[in-house]
Amino acid sequence: MRVIPLTVTALAAALLLTACDGGGGVSGGSSACRIGGVSVQIGSASVAPAAGDTGEVPVSLTNQSTPCTLDGFPGVTLEAGGVAHEVPVLKGAKAQKLKLAKGDSASFTIGYVRGEAGDKSHLAAKSVKIKLPGSATTRSFPWSYGPVALSSTGDAPNASVSAFQRVGD
Repeated sequence: MRVIPLTVTALAAALLLTACDGGGGVSGGSSACRIGGVSVQIGSASVAPAAGDTGEVPVSLTNQSTPCTLDGFPGVTLEAGGVAHEVPVLKGAKAQKLKLAKGDSASFTIGYVRGEAGDKSHLAAKSVKIKLPGSATTRSFPWSYGPVALSSTGDAPNASVSAFQRVGD
C-alpha cells in the first residue's frame, strides 16, 4: 500500500523540477504583455505628405505592471467606415522575444503609403487598433496621418508593421 504515497511524492518532485530552469530559478517567470498593462504612445510620426509618399508611425510601449514578454509581432488594424483592415508584417522582419520588467520599453513602426483622398484605391482610416502578441485584447487610437493606399490587390492596406525593438539600454 506504499505505492500511492511514493507515486504522489515522485509526481510532486517531477513537477517542481520542470518549473526550474538550468540556473535554478523559475522558468517562464513572465507572461505575455497585455495592452492594459502597458502605456502606449504613438508618434511623433514621419507623415507622408502627398499621395504615393511613404510615412512611418512609431509606437512605443512601456510596461506599467509585472514583468511580461513580447513574443511575436504586434497586431495592427486600420479601421475606416466600420470596416477593419489588418496591416501585414513587414516582409523579411524577424520577431524577437523581449522580456520587459516594470518600466522597460519597446517600440515598433507602422509604415504606410499615403493614398489619394477621394480615390477608391485608398483607405480613409480613422483609427488604428493595436494588439500585443499572446492576447486578444485591443486598444484603439485615432489615425491622423492621412488616407492609406490599398495594395495592388485592393484588399489590404499598403502598409506594414515592424518587429518590436527594445528602447533604451
